[in-house]
Amino acid sequence: MINGPNLNLLGTREPEIYGHETFDDYCLHLKKKYPSIEFSYFQSNIEGEIIDELQRVGFSYAGIILNPGGYTHTSVAIGDAIAAIKTEVVEVHLSNVHAREEFRKISHISSKCKGTISGFGLKSYELALQYFL
Repeated sequence: MINGPNLNLLGTREPEIYGHETFDDYCLHLKKKYPSIEFSYFQSNIEGEIIDELQRVGFSYAGIILNPGGYTHTSVAIGDAIAAIKTEVVEVHLSNVHAREEFRKISHISSKCKGTISGFGLKSYELALQYFL
């Protein structure tokens, strides 16, 4: 799982949109529910670090669940990194981006991913995991 900018603030950032649970707590929930799955987690607020992580894991992992956060709408480079790797990527978003501001309806990421899951809060990650299982 790779998370982009501001997702380190889950639990405190705009809880009316993103909920009250931290991502660390949610990861513990996933690890308990799926004990046979080996999870790896990376978060960065820096676009280049996200690209570096995609390239690092993108040829050896079974799947990547990516929440690019605000970079969804601005980063051609992250989209290019996804296109350059072999591992399938499922894009996730906590909120329904299509029910929000107009600029959030534009994605430079989605067309490079196997699919997109949006609007189910943290459950979006588990739905993406179900695809890989």
